[in-house]
Order: sequence, then structure tokens, then C-alpha cells
Amino acid sequence: MELVIWIAIALFVIAYRKSNGSESVYNFAKKQVGAIYSRYAPYSFQTISAKMKELKQEYTIKDYIIQIVVMGGIAGGIAFLYFYSFIMVIIYGGIAIAFIPYLAWLRSKRIYSEYLFEQIQIYTTNVIMEFNTTQSFVKSLEGVRDSGILEDPVLEDLKTMIDMSYQNGTIDESIIFFNQKYPYYMVKNMHQLFLQITKEGAKDSGEALENMSMDIDALVEGVYRDQMDRKQFHTKFITFALVLFLLVLVMQLLLGRDSYLELLEQWYVHVILHAIIIINCYFLLTGEKYYNDDVGVE
Repeated sequence: MELVIWIAIALFVIAYRKSNGSESVYNFAKKQVGAIYSRYAPYSFQTISAKMKELKQEYTIKDYIIQIVVMGGIAGGIAFLYFYSFIMVIIYGGIAIAFIPYLAWLRSKRIYSEYLFEQIQIYTTNVIMEFNTTQSFVKSLEGVRDSGILEDPVLEDLKTMIDMSYQNGTIDESIIFFNQKYPYYMVKNMHQLFLQITKEGAKDSGEALENMSMDIDALVEGVYRDQMDRKQFHTKFITFALVLFLLVLVMQLLLGRDSYLELLEQWYVHVILHAIIIINCYFLLTGEKYYNDDVGVE
């Protein structure tokens, strides 16, 4: 245990010295983690990180401190309940704290995904409305661009679509570009309809666009319903996962604390307990990933 404490102190001193005294250890650590992410994570990390700051959804120092205390405390309490060892408390508490950036990243992806979906909903709905007036796909795009209702990155990609349409004299490549950036069903279906109207000169485009608008409304309703279901599932899932960790307490009550401590003297009991914790943690992380991934994609 003393070795662990000395290692922790040494790491703190090294971080403090490298920060040159001009910034806090927290800010130094945050920059180092950010640098690692920037180097090895996909380009989307920079995009999402910037948008989180713009939306004011980025975790503050206070939020991180609360998460460190809560997650470290829960993990340490579970470790002590399993092993009655302060060394295990430090180890499992440290592991739990190390996963906080990953959980924060999952949360950021979910918020960014929800934001993108709202922007795509605005894009599709308003392009259809503009087309009813202009009867031109490119003019409709320009109307949405100039309306000020869209934000980046969708707005920037919309401008690219318009430029590509004028450069190529056709909307085909611009539609392919946008479909690849935002592979939502409502986007692909709407663009396919506009291709048919533009190339085949559909006579009853008004009715077709009205039906498309109704389909988009139905898809949006389904996505928002799925988001509400996910939130309810998430609350129940976290509760269930924590209950699984506490099953060892039931075993201790049945065996008695003294009998349980005798079992802990056997090496294979430690292996089993570690396996239980690892499996439960994997189950918990899988559920968190499901809750945060692909929100807003039909």
C-alpha cells in the first residue's frame, strides 16, 4: 500500500513540474489527454469537442470532480465489500476514475448525434418548404442557407452542395456528397425524390413532397420516442447493474462475515471475485455504449 501511495505522489510531482507552475495540474492533465486523443482518435473528436464547447455542454472541473468522487467512491466501496483490502480499494477506484474520460466521450457523442439529427430535421423540412415556392432544388438549398436556421457543420456542407451543383451543372454529385456525410433515411429518401422530380419532371410533385414531409414527421417521432425509451432503459439498467455488484453482500449475509473472510484466504476465491467484477463492469460499459451510440439515426 505504501508503494502505491509513493507512486501516486511521484506522478503528481512530475505532473506539477511539467506544468511549469503556470497552470493547474488539472489543466495540464487535461491538455495531455486532449493531445493523445487528437493524435490517435478520429477526426470527429476535434469536431465534437469544438461543438460541445459551442453548445456549452462540455464538462466543467466541478463536474469531473463530482464524477471522480462518485465513481471512485462506488468502485472503492464495492472493492472493499468484495476483498476487505484497501489496496483493492485504491486499484479499483483508480480504474473506475480512468474510465471517466471514455464515459464523457460517449456522452459527447450522444449529445452531438442528437444535435446533428435536429439539424438534419430542419434541413429536410425546410428544403421541402422552399421547393414548394421555388420549384428548384438548388434555389431551395440557397433559401435554407440564407434563412439562418442551420448551423455548422450541416450549414457548411450545405454550402458545399450548392457550390458543387453550380460547378458540375447537376445535383447528382452534391447529393452523393451529402448522403455520405449524413446517411439518414430521411435525407436519402428526400434526395431521391428530388432527383426524380428534377430528371423526370414529375407532374404531381406537390403531393409527393407532402407525403415525403409526412414520412419525415413519422421518422422524427419514432426517433424521439426511441430516445425517451433509451433514457428509461438507462435508469433501470444502472440500477440493475449496481444490484448485481451487491449480490456478494447477500452471500456474506448467508455465510457470515467470518466464514467469508476465511474464504478470502483461498487464491481461487480471489480469481472468482475479480472475474465477477470484470464481467459486471463489461456488462455495465456495454449498456452505456448502447445508450449513447447512434442516437438520432433511424
